[in-house]
Amino acid sequence: MDPHDSAVPPVDVEAPAATPEAPRLFLPASALVSETLGRATILLVDSVDINRQLIKGILKAGPYRLLDARNPVDAFHILQREPVDLIIADMMMPAQGHPMYGGFEFCRQVKANRRTRLIPILILTSVQGIDNEVAGLESGADEFLIKPLQPAVVRTRIRTMLRNKRTIDSLEEAETILFALAQTVEQRDKETGNHCQRLAALSVALGTALGLPEEDLVALYRGGFLHDIGKIAIPDAILFKRGVLTEAEWTIMRSHTWKGEEICRRMRSLSPVLPVIRNHHEKWDGTGYPDGLGGEQIPLLARILQLADIYDALTSRRSYKSAFAPEEAMKILGKESEMGWRDPELVSVFVEMVRQPNFVARSAALFAPEDDGSEEGMELQSMRDSLARMSREVLK
Repeated sequence: MDPHDSAVPPVDVEAPAATPEAPRLFLPASALVSETLGRATILLVDSVDINRQLIKGILKAGPYRLLDARNPVDAFHILQREPVDLIIADMMMPAQGHPMYGGFEFCRQVKANRRTRLIPILILTSVQGIDNEVAGLESGADEFLIKPLQPAVVRTRIRTMLRNKRTIDSLEEAETILFALAQTVEQRDKETGNHCQRLAALSVALGTALGLPEEDLVALYRGGFLHDIGKIAIPDAILFKRGVLTEAEWTIMRSHTWKGEEICRRMRSLSPVLPVIRNHHEKWDGTGYPDGLGGEQIPLLARILQLADIYDALTSRRSYKSAFAPEEAMKILGKESEMGWRDPELVSVFVEMVRQPNFVARSAALFAPEDDGSEEGMELQSMRDSLARMSREVLK
């Protein structure tokens, strides 16, 4: 948050000038396997041993690492500990209550989990019929082959699926690098601590209170990390200047909004986050930047993240101020609403949310390791998985 964005008067003090060494970047383990060994990992899921042996024979000469499981339970245990590039599953795997549709249910579960939903699935079956093929594809299977299998067709289909998977992995790695850059921006200032994580949690909590759909919650979560990525293009002499910035320097500082948008624009998956990055410094009365938007013209997600950003800045300690108590921070937000700077209705919801019992604990739960298996728990797990990819796999 920029000091002049809040009603709290900025203090003319020396800002910390230290710039810690940028963290090293690491590719996901699955990418490292493909790049260093040239081998894709394929998981075979079939209750019949001879069927798995047949597939192994067909793929024996290929550059593959083959894992096998007798049932979906064993398969999920493997998926939890192994990076898998492709799943080959039989449609007729036994499943409680629905013996003929075990493979389809397995597909649905794989595709419902954000950790595994991008893994392509090839379904094999000896059952003829368009209905079965349609059911398989609707369950999440990416390809469908009828037995008896033709080895050349199997190998060609697998190569095609793995080629597509590598393309997806490349896009995911590019997105991950952007998150790493955003983390680098934050870590240039030791005082901000885990600002991105807290901002992501606060934004998602407010979005949840408003009843926003999951895609908006994910955009808010990502926006918590990417909102200030444009500051990577701001010179240290300005970003860490000791004292008040000149008007010319403020012009450069304000450019981090549209520069951040430009950095992320090429990633189509980040398009829902672009308004958050560009417009989180707009004001309700139209006096903000970079576009001077006012009222409902300001994208809702940008308004949500803005409140979370201000609240976190107010309740965090800085070299030029002590941390405000939550009640004091909410009074400041209320004052800024009266001044015409903030969305008054959104401020009311935010204040009510913060005053709820165990608010801090519930926000922190977004990053807890447990998952109770409920629909809400799965959504939180998806966000935690995203954070894990950004923070643990990329930043060491």
